[in-house]
Amino acid sequence: MAHLDPEQQEDEPLDPVLENVRRKMVRLQLVSGGIMFISLMAVLIAVVYKVRSQPAPVPAAVTASAGFSVPADQPLSATVHLPPGFAVQSVSQSGSQILFYGSINGVRKVMIFDLSVGRVIADLTVAER
Repeated sequence: MAHLDPEQQEDEPLDPVLENVRRKMVRLQLVSGGIMFISLMAVLIAVVYKVRSQPAPVPAAVTASAGFSVPADQPLSATVHLPPGFAVQSVSQSGSQILFYGSINGVRKVMIFDLSVGRVIADLTVAER
């Protein structure tokens, strides 16, 4: 078998039916490429529009505990006055509030101390139904 380089081979003319099919395929490829290009440009324009038309970020809402601030030069100090005989079993903290769970005289209680106010804001009794 003789191996010929593609440069040495001469293109034979196609018969008219295959030439018509080739032209239609080239036309279809050009139309498809044009549609893809236009679609890509539309998506890019939409993304740029969305990014540029976003409103400026709104500052975070001020919460109810906004009055609570820790001094920069010294730590915050407070004293929690729990009832006499209150046995603390667990402590939990959320924001500026500290929850003390324990019992007094066999009765289970929850005390909530708020650092921003500086006092116990809730005294709850835990009872079974």
